[in-house]
Amino acid sequence: MSQDARFDEEQATLRRARVLGMQYTDVSSIENKVLYRDLLSVPEIRELRAIPLYSTEHRLDFGVTNTTSQKTMQMLRQRFLDQQVSYSIISDTGFNDYLLLYDPPKKIEYANIQISSDVSDNLLASVSETLRQVNADDMLAYLVQQAFNLKASDIHLESKLEGARIRLRVFGVLHTVAIIDTDKYRQLISALASAANISTGSQEDQTGQINKLYKLATGEEVTVNLRVETVPAINGIDAVLRLFNFRPDMLSLNKLGLDPRQEDIIRDIISHPSGLVLFVGPTGSGKTTTLYSILNELNTDERKIVTLEDPVEYHIDGITQIPVVSREGHSFAEKFRAVLRLDPDVIMVGEIRDTDTAKTALQAALTGHLVLSTYHASSASAAVTRLLDAIGENPLYASAIKLIQAQRLVRRLDNNTKKPIEIDQNLRTHLHNIVDGIEADVDLSHLQDSQLYEPGSSNENPFGFDGQFAIRELLTMTPDMKMLLTRPAHELTSEIIEQVAVKNGMITMQQDGVLRALKGDTTYEEISRVV
Repeated sequence: MSQDARFDEEQATLRRARVLGMQYTDVSSIENKVLYRDLLSVPEIRELRAIPLYSTEHRLDFGVTNTTSQKTMQMLRQRFLDQQVSYSIISDTGFNDYLLLYDPPKKIEYANIQISSDVSDNLLASVSETLRQVNADDMLAYLVQQAFNLKASDIHLESKLEGARIRLRVFGVLHTVAIIDTDKYRQLISALASAANISTGSQEDQTGQINKLYKLATGEEVTVNLRVETVPAINGIDAVLRLFNFRPDMLSLNKLGLDPRQEDIIRDIISHPSGLVLFVGPTGSGKTTTLYSILNELNTDERKIVTLEDPVEYHIDGITQIPVVSREGHSFAEKFRAVLRLDPDVIMVGEIRDTDTAKTALQAALTGHLVLSTYHASSASAAVTRLLDAIGENPLYASAIKLIQAQRLVRRLDNNTKKPIEIDQNLRTHLHNIVDGIEADVDLSHLQDSQLYEPGSSNENPFGFDGQFAIRELLTMTPDMKMLLTRPAHELTSEIIEQVAVKNGMITMQQDGVLRALKGDTTYEEISRVV
C-alpha cells in the first residue's frame, strides 16, 4: 500500500473513532511493539479482531477494528477482571500488520521436483505441501517452471473423488508429482480458466492458451506459454497443459534427427512446387514439430506461405497464420477455399479431419500448390488406404500425394549410464528377420557385431533416458506405387501397399527403430512400446 493510501486510511479510522467516542491509535507510530502471546492466541486474535497493544499489572489496552463487536469487548472485560481494560480503534491495515508479527508467514521453499524410477512418498508430500501453501497463480507458475526444468511435454490435472492428482509427462511417460485437496484444486482450475479465457461452468470440452509472466512469492519471474485442453469429468474438470518452449532457430530439418537418406528424400519432395505431403501418427508423436520445421525451411521472401491451424501453436514471422475455430462451426475446408484466393505457394493445414478437407487439399496439390498437413493413421500405408476410402477411386487424386511420413517418439538412452545386455537366440532371430526385410540401398555391415542396451541409473538421471527422438517411415509415390493405386479400392490393403513401398526402398518404422536400438540409441522395449 502506498504512503498516501495508508495516510487516508488512518485519517478515516480517526474520524470513525471520534464519531464513536473512542480512542484512536496509529499502530505504525508504535516503535517497539511488544507481543503479548500469553493473553490471546493467534486464532483468537483472528476471530475476535482484537490485539493487545499494552499490558501492565493493572491495565490492558486492546486495539480493535470497525468490525470488532460489542459482545467481544464485553467478553474481554469479563475475562481480564484483574486489569482495567480499555479499547482504541486501529485501522484494518494496522491490524493486519500487527497480526503478521504474531503469525509471520512461513517462508515458502520452491524445491525442485526430482523424478525417480519409483513414486516417492517424500516427493509427493514435499510438492503437495508446497502447493498447499501458495496461491493459485503461484501453483500454476511453479508447476510450469518445474515441467520445463524436467523437459516435460504436458502437465495433467486430474480430478478425483477426493482431491486431485497432478502428473507430468516426461519423455513420453507420466509421473505423479502431487496430490492436492478439492478446495485447492478448485482454486487452481479457476486460475487456469481465468488465464486461458475459458469457463469453469461449461459442460463442453474447451481449448485455451496462456502466454503470461508470473512472479512467484520468492520474487522469481516465470514465463508461462502453454495450450490448455479441458473436459468435464465425473468428479470435476480435468485439464492437460501442453507446454511450448518455442525457439525459431530450433525449427530446422537439421535439428529433427533425420538420417542423411531421410533428409535427402524430404528436401527433394519439398523442393518441388506442388504435391501433398502428410505427416501421420498419434497425438504426441512430434508431427507438429516436423511440420513447423519444414515450414521454417521453406520460409523465404520468394514464397507465400499460409497456414490453417486449430489453434495456432507457434508464431513464425513471415508466414500468414490463420486460426480455425472448429468449435464455432468453422471447418478447415471452408477456410481452405478462401486461402486459395490469396495465391499462396505453400499451404499448411493443421489436420485433415474430413473428406471435404482431404479433397480440397488434393485439388490444391494438383493445381500447383505444395500442401502440408497431418493425418491420424497408424502407419504410412494405413494413411493411404484411409485417404482412398475418403476420396474414392480417383487415380488423379492419388497421384497428387508425394510423401507420407509416419513417425513415433521413443526415449533416447543416456550414453553415460546405458548397459549392454545379452540377446537370447529367439530375440536375435527376430531382429535378424526384421533387418533382413530391408530392401533399401543402405549399408548394414555395421550390424555384424551389434549390441542391445538397457537403461542404467545415476543420481543425476535415475531413469537412464535423456530426451526423445523420432523413428520414421517415408512412403514416396514411386511409379510402382502409382500403378498399384490405379487398382480398385477393394483390392488394396495397407499390407499390400506396405509391401510395394518396402520393395521400392521404404524402411518401416519398426525397421528404423530396430536399427536405432542396435546402434545403442534406445532399447528394443521402447520400439515395441510404440510400434
